[in-house]
Amino acid sequence: MSKLLKKLGPGLLFAGAAIGVSHLVQSTRAGADFGLGLLWALLVVNLFKYPFFQFGPRYASATGESLLHGYKKLGKGVLVFYFILNIATMFTIQAAVTIVTAGLATTLFGDFIDLKTWTIIILCICLVILFIGKYKLLDRLMKIIIIILTISTLIAVVFAFYKQDASLSFTQVLPKNSIEIAFLIAFMGWMPAPLDVAVWQSLWTIEKQKDEKEYTPKSALLDYNIGYVVAIFLGISFLLLGYLVMYHSGNTFSASAAVFSNQLIEMYTKSLGSWAYIVIGIAAFTTMFSTTLTTLDASPRAMNKTMELLTNKPFNKGYLAWIIFLVIGSIIIFFYFASEMGLLIKIATILSFLTAPFYAIINYILISGKHTPKEWHPTKALHVLSILGIIFLIGFSIWYITIL
Repeated sequence: MSKLLKKLGPGLLFAGAAIGVSHLVQSTRAGADFGLGLLWALLVVNLFKYPFFQFGPRYASATGESLLHGYKKLGKGVLVFYFILNIATMFTIQAAVTIVTAGLATTLFGDFIDLKTWTIIILCICLVILFIGKYKLLDRLMKIIIIILTISTLIAVVFAFYKQDASLSFTQVLPKNSIEIAFLIAFMGWMPAPLDVAVWQSLWTIEKQKDEKEYTPKSALLDYNIGYVVAIFLGISFLLLGYLVMYHSGNTFSASAAVFSNQLIEMYTKSLGSWAYIVIGIAAFTTMFSTTLTTLDASPRAMNKTMELLTNKPFNKGYLAWIIFLVIGSIIIFFYFASEMGLLIKIATILSFLTAPFYAIINYILISGKHTPKEWHPTKALHVLSILGIIFLIGFSIWYITIL
């Protein structure tokens, strides 16, 4: 078991980045508003996004390069477009995950420190961890966090089922009006994560190979698959919790970070009992903290590498500069949207979904082309799934744009 855990890394970092807003916020809200009616959306989007995330560790472990190197080989314009997309989304995404984490901190540790101060404190703690511990500490922390989260969530679901008297309804629904469709797109936008996380995985894979010489392409794919299955399992679990505790209860989730976080923890304690308030609260906070931490590491890492590739120059302090830039930008956005967490998350998730076709197409072209060793090209089944996934992502993006 210890040998397996030692080989795991980027896959669990993927799970840590994914199991955040998409699960704690969007999945529970989907269950509360639609029951199990959007289970189809959760399963379908996870299926069709699977290959495009997988191509990150597949390419990196097979070539020793990140996806960003591959994008440059496809054409400098591809890398420039990635840079522009990342600039457009990175601050909103970081602000969205940090505001939820700060809301949970306020609920757990008391409101003697206000939400804005908690946001700054959390970002500063993340900075210290990343500057002192770097990738190694990030890797080790995530293994502990994912194990705690999985166990605590599983317990919550079991108790929620135990207290449920009525039979479950698996009737699936297709949202019809513009508000419901907007939620559906937002729900799928970050389920299990934005597609640009594939780039992060490729960078983390390179870092893992530096620490673990036996981290082969096969190890990388196993690591990824474990992380992906965990993310799907917990997505379904949070959907179930939203359904079992909130559906038809007459309660709705607030757009305020502090109020929503309190509702979220109360949802757990209703299932488990008041004794579980602290345990579940810490689990929920740890989940969002891990997302905040991994996102704060990955975006600056990706932007620094992109700048180096575009200019053909190394930037020794580039990671430091980008991470400080991201923190300042996120705080500015947060101060404008502090009371509108719901709107902030909706903007971030919809942006992620609308940019998904770009990442899907270039990742597929790269992994199937001459820049990837033939023995690591996708199988026929993965080719078919990739093409269907691209059609799905483009189709849903067009559908959303036409109803705006």
